[in-house]
Amino acid sequence: MGRHVENRAYTPVDRQRYREKMQRGLDALARMLAEGNFSFPRQQMGLEMELHLVDEHMEPSMSNIVVLEKIDDPSFTTELGQNNVEFNVEPRVLAGDGALRLEEELLAALSRADSKAHDAGAKMVMIGTLPTLRRTHTEPHWLTRLPRYRMLNEQIFSARGEEMLLDMEGEALPGGAGDHLRCYADSIQPESASTSVQLHLQVSPEDFAAHWNAAQCVAGVQLAIGANSPFLLGKALWHETRVPLFQQATDTRPQELKNQGVRPRVWFGERWITSIFDLFEENVRYFPALLPEPEDEDPLAALDAGRAPVLAELRLHNGTIWRWNRPVYDLVDGVPHLRVENRVLPSGPSVVDILANASFFYGVQRALTEQDRPLWTQMSFAAAEENFFAGARRGMDAHLYWPGAGWVAPDELVLRRLLPMAHEGLRACGVSDSARERYLGVIEQRCLKRQTGSSWQRDTVAALEGGGMDRQASLAFMLRRYIELGESGEPVHSWPVG
Repeated sequence: MGRHVENRAYTPVDRQRYREKMQRGLDALARMLAEGNFSFPRQQMGLEMELHLVDEHMEPSMSNIVVLEKIDDPSFTTELGQNNVEFNVEPRVLAGDGALRLEEELLAALSRADSKAHDAGAKMVMIGTLPTLRRTHTEPHWLTRLPRYRMLNEQIFSARGEEMLLDMEGEALPGGAGDHLRCYADSIQPESASTSVQLHLQVSPEDFAAHWNAAQCVAGVQLAIGANSPFLLGKALWHETRVPLFQQATDTRPQELKNQGVRPRVWFGERWITSIFDLFEENVRYFPALLPEPEDEDPLAALDAGRAPVLAELRLHNGTIWRWNRPVYDLVDGVPHLRVENRVLPSGPSVVDILANASFFYGVQRALTEQDRPLWTQMSFAAAEENFFAGARRGMDAHLYWPGAGWVAPDELVLRRLLPMAHEGLRACGVSDSARERYLGVIEQRCLKRQTGSSWQRDTVAALEGGGMDRQASLAFMLRRYIELGESGEPVHSWPVG
């Protein structure tokens, strides 16, 4: 969704033409899949990381444009809110010691960028939801001042026709009562409270469905053992509050359309697939275009001329449907390829935790795709979705369904079944023993100690409040300590509480 968007009003003709262009794009994609027109010389992975900016008081720093000017690196770019930036990592081969080299590169790049942010009076934070963000930070004027964000905001609210309702029932802190958040918002700016890590994996067309289905199977486990988003607007909510926040803050449906079963634009999905085409076809069939800006290219004519089409309409539309595992069609030097984009994980808590989460995902995903009897033939899609929301809400305290194991705690499921599969999958990807043991060792210890970024934040705030500190002061103190521990380079399972 990073494509330039014109600052203008859309007409009925724009929407009709856009729908027609998307249909021609679908026809072109179907033809390319049938003819095998995709490049897959080697399996590559990519990573995008969103970050928060805070000031010396741990409050949101609405300074992303100034910070990015000082960083002066095209790898860093804007995100939705003025308190957000995004860091894009160059694609690389998954095999060998690539993850170990990536860790060094991430640490160096983030350190350089953070020192530049400091010159603007800001600090970068890798955390799923910013705990110190308050209602005043969710007002529309804090959206990043670029046309695409303003237009997206206007189109979502135009489709909805009323204010957004944020309504979340929280999980109680240790020794305390549960919180309940209920408030209205007049922009999508509350979504800037959340930041994520997005993992990309290039796959061949014939393997795409298996990789996407596998990613859907493991999404609930990813959330349960990687949760890092427990606080929003001063409330202790879900362990991974990003999930309900993202769905509610970008919802184009008034209550009546929800009652009719109209699909949300932040979507887990509703079925296992047999081709990437299934997902793009659903996009066109179910979701009106938010940014109907057709391009001049005729994708079928491009194919007839021997060129890979850009499929600009399908790609822009795909960027406004926020699947937790998103299909991606892209071109590099005019050569098309396909990727699965895993959007499940929160940012942070540390670089080594991020790479541990990534290694676990890539390993389990690969192992699941190579099973003789695919897991998704033994598990209903509804069970995978239930796991997703259970993992998001309760973290390590969730109960997840897994074929052959029944209902099981996430740490037990990982330690007994999925961690061996992750080792097997990374070996099949050619990942070195040293990289595999380093990052999967972090996952093992996190499960043994049952401490995620979310549980550490919750336990720390509970301890501070038990000592007499109020909620806002506790959140600021906790965040300062979180940043210090994250910069130490140690994984979150080793962090002392308090």
